[in-house]
Amino acid sequence: MTDQVTASPNMAPAGEEVEDSSKTGNVFKMASKDGHFHRQISSFRSWVKPSSDTTAQFPAAKGRYALYINLGCPWAHRVNIMRGLKKLESIIQLITLDYEMGPEGWFFSGRAGTDAKDPLYGHTKIKDLYLHADPEYKARYTVPILWDKERETIVNNESSEIIRMLESSFDEFLPAEEGEDSKGEKGLYPQNLRQEIDTFNTFIYDYINNGVYKTGFAGTQEAYESHLFPLFKALDDVEKHLQESKHQPYLFGEHITEADVRLYTTLIRFDSAYFTIFKCNLKMIRDEREYPRLHKWLRMLYWGEEKAFRETTNFEHIKKGYVMATKLSVVPGGPYPDILPLDA
Repeated sequence: MTDQVTASPNMAPAGEEVEDSSKTGNVFKMASKDGHFHRQISSFRSWVKPSSDTTAQFPAAKGRYALYINLGCPWAHRVNIMRGLKKLESIIQLITLDYEMGPEGWFFSGRAGTDAKDPLYGHTKIKDLYLHADPEYKARYTVPILWDKERETIVNNESSEIIRMLESSFDEFLPAEEGEDSKGEKGLYPQNLRQEIDTFNTFIYDYINNGVYKTGFAGTQEAYESHLFPLFKALDDVEKHLQESKHQPYLFGEHITEADVRLYTTLIRFDSAYFTIFKCNLKMIRDEREYPRLHKWLRMLYWGEEKAFRETTNFEHIKKGYVMATKLSVVPGGPYPDILPLDA
């Protein structure tokens, strides 16, 4: 779900109800009475730790954990990318739900390559898994979920914390050279850049990752405009960030970091979904007059040697998922192509 390691999301004012779209299937019924979108704080916040930690409630183990995701969801996508970057496919099972949100939230269908039902318990919707973990659970039924098969419970449903776990908690099952500590300054979250990465993560979460939702879910013109213009100011700032040689070709230099992963999952959806469906339509990322560096950065990640970005990006699920969330029936054909070639 949302990003809470370095930034606390806005919450609805005390006593104010926010309609739960995971129970209505309509993403535009997400604004509070003040017209603004306030993101829910994730409920499950435990941590997988190396098996050598004898105090660990959830020790790392091969085959013990599963990730439940939706290929259209940017929060789930960042976790899926990290699983691929860390080569954890044989260590953590992946379970995929349908791209459409039903009346009771995300469900299994077998459609477009997704799982026909929960392969672990036969559940038909993600709600069942939440109630399996906690029969008294009342909040939203979100993805991603990191699930413990042994204890049959949710470890964590906060994407920013799950990616941190995947970065290093399972390194004992990888070749030594693939471990985060072994990579040093080439790691996904290197010690020498952690403060800068944390600051950047907070910025892109507030104004871009969550900014597209605050814009798209706005219930009033005032709320819409109060988020639309800061969103594009933030994109302009990232374009300037990429002008500096120390921020090339990736956000923090020569090596991919978790900051690239976090920003990628929003920007790969921008032209195809947020520009049209969420009305984030001042500029497109592919507009070379406005975002030449940002557009090149996005294409480098998608077409680059690290296949985790391209192989986890499913434009069919992205387009259909966002359109169906609005209860419309026509999926836009464009923009075409979904992403331009690297040498365009």
